[in-house]
Amino acid sequence: MPDLPGYMRACLHTGKLAFLAILVSGGIVMQILACALYDNWWPMLTLIMYVLLPMPLLFFAGSDTSSLLSESDNSWVNATKFLTGASAIGSIAIPAILKHAGVIGWGALAMELSSFFIFVLAIMCYIRIGGDDDYSVL
Repeated sequence: MPDLPGYMRACLHTGKLAFLAILVSGGIVMQILACALYDNWWPMLTLIMYVLLPMPLLFFAGSDTSSLLSESDNSWVNATKFLTGASAIGSIAIPAILKHAGVIGWGALAMELSSFFIFVLAIMCYIRIGGDDDYSVL
């Protein structure tokens, strides 16, 4: 993209940020609809995992985020990978456990899982955009 004028590059970056905002907003709407449509607010319990998910990255990874995608001998990076993975699995497990216990229905489970996958898609797009020149991962 070096041959594009500056205003065109700024417009494309703004569009990428708008796309990320739409994805995150869609995930939040799906999360709320999973609760409101079925008049059962137990699925909102996964919100705890969404809050806990980035904490290991913020506390342990620091500014060296490239080591998260490769094999590392650093025990702090390994702990970060483990805690982030456990939080991600918890985001899927909580609605599944609630469905197994009979607390929520199939529709709420489907909406919860689709909300999770929308959030994952937003994070993957953010990391992809972070590889560009003007953005960073953290």
